Amino acid sequence: QVQVVESGGGLVQAGGSLRLSCAASGRTFSNYAMGWFRRAPGKDRECVAAISRSGATIYYADSVKGRFTISRDNAKNTVYLQMNSLKPEDTAVYYCAGDGPTAGLSLGPSDFGSWGQGTQVTVSS
Repeated sequence: QVQVVESGGGLVQAGGSLRLSCAASGRTFSNYAMGWFRRAPGKDRECVAAISRSGATIYYADSVKGRFTISRDNAKNTVYLQMNSLKPEDTAVYYCAGDGPTAGLSLGPSDFGSWGQGTQVTVSS
């Protein structure tokens, strides 16, 4: 069973940057995909970014392309989400999702077996 713990959220002004980290444990980290999801008030949960087990395949939501970067360090069992040029509409609770597909990449929440507690990101205008 995989456990994941996020860190790095906070309050930032529009145009600023934050980096989220997610540490995983419980199974060999390099055997599964990882993802970052977010839920804004009144909206459905959406996949912001996802990365395959090797890091060779990456997905970004259109709303964050060119501003967010997902990466993983398989030696440290950690996935990161670097968020630059933040906008007020990025305000949400961000969730790390682990234990994703072992081959390829998928973006549905049901494809990930483990979730963190969430970290709040607030972008002020």
